Amino acid sequence: MRLWPFRRRRIPLPPLPADDLLIIEERLRHAADGVLIVHERQIRGPVIVFRGALQTEPAKAVDTLLERFGAFGYTPFLKAERGGGVAVQAWPLGDMTQAPRPRLALVLFALTVLSTFAAGWAFFTGSETFDALRAWPFPGSLLSGAPFALTLLAILGVHEFGHYFTARYYGAAVSLPYFIPAPVLFGTFGAIIRMRSPARDRNSLFDIAAAGPLAGLLVALPALLLGLTWSRVVPAEHAGLGGFGYSLLTRLFVWWRFGDLPAGTAVMTQMFGAVGGSLMAIAIMISSFGCNNGLILAGARVYYAMAKDGLFFRSVAKLHPTYKTPVVSLMVQMVWTCVLCISGSYGQLLEYIIFAVLVFYVLTIIGLFVLRRTHPDANRPYRAIGYPVLPAIYIVMALFIDVVLLRYKPQYTWPGLIIVLLGIPVYYIWSNRSGSAAEVTRV
Repeated sequence: MRLWPFRRRRIPLPPLPADDLLIIEERLRHAADGVLIVHERQIRGPVIVFRGALQTEPAKAVDTLLERFGAFGYTPFLKAERGGGVAVQAWPLGDMTQAPRPRLALVLFALTVLSTFAAGWAFFTGSETFDALRAWPFPGSLLSGAPFALTLLAILGVHEFGHYFTARYYGAAVSLPYFIPAPVLFGTFGAIIRMRSPARDRNSLFDIAAAGPLAGLLVALPALLLGLTWSRVVPAEHAGLGGFGYSLLTRLFVWWRFGDLPAGTAVMTQMFGAVGGSLMAIAIMISSFGCNNGLILAGARVYYAMAKDGLFFRSVAKLHPTYKTPVVSLMVQMVWTCVLCISGSYGQLLEYIIFAVLVFYVLTIIGLFVLRRTHPDANRPYRAIGYPVLPAIYIVMALFIDVVLLRYKPQYTWPGLIIVLLGIPVYYIWSNRSGSAAEVTRV
């Protein structure tokens, strides 16, 4: 029984007999002629791996191999290897595109429009023009929620279509956005897009992922400024759970709109009334859960790479015998996460790390300028959008936030910075241990 539109799963193809795999391997090798000089061939279950050297640019090689391998029902994946070679993995994925379902997307969007208008009618106040519509008979009174619903739908819609159109630009097969209506909270649990084909390379995957938040920001910032025009300064004890004071970006715009707030006052939007804080806490929780997937996968592999380089306990570099995942590293990350969870609040932990994180982000962007100057002729398959203006603006804004943190949150920023700086002697201690162990091994 299909209770959800994504319940159906693609049935994997049964493995081919060994003789057939050898035939397919030979055909794929010939299909790679002119693109890849094959030095080694290998069969790993249903996957066929070719190792060698590319005869053309990586982007052009991907396009050519996608077309040639697709004729045999296989999809190629390129991976750079140490020493300058590449590995081409041919997976029996074939054509993964599916028929679009615009009717389902339209029905879900219509339900989300109704649920967000209902949420705005129940919680949003602050506009005299729209508040007057509450006197209308139902369902006309739902129009009083228009400022909330239209703003939320605009941010969410532009965000999702940023992903959608960028994916289509790169030739990826994606579905239309499926909005998720909700009878509680903000009237929606967001939206999702199904990516029905693998990304052609990491650069396109990065662009597809980044396009959504950047597009949504183009709507969110004007919406924030408009919302502040409907806000007012009230005594802090009356601001309740709707008062600002946590987001540095919001604090900047509040200062721009109202100037320095008198002592004992706060800015109140009157957006959610008495339940605003609870709703905001739930929203932050949902957002955090959404980030956990990437953080867990990426974070554990940092410890794994450190252990492989001799800069952490060797046991952390062990892989699971079946799934080939850094299982020990994942367990170490889990234990450390539990320690952090009981050591302080969400806001305190964020303030401890955000200063140091921004410092490293700034150093990374500065490295972009340095490499452009010292290696002007280096191959750059991915170009930084808006260089040099946008990276320079980012550096200025990040440094501004760090200065604000040092000024207003010194009890968190300095300890956090000291913890990061302690990594320097720890790095040299582990490096010396690793070097001594290697010397003993050679002896």
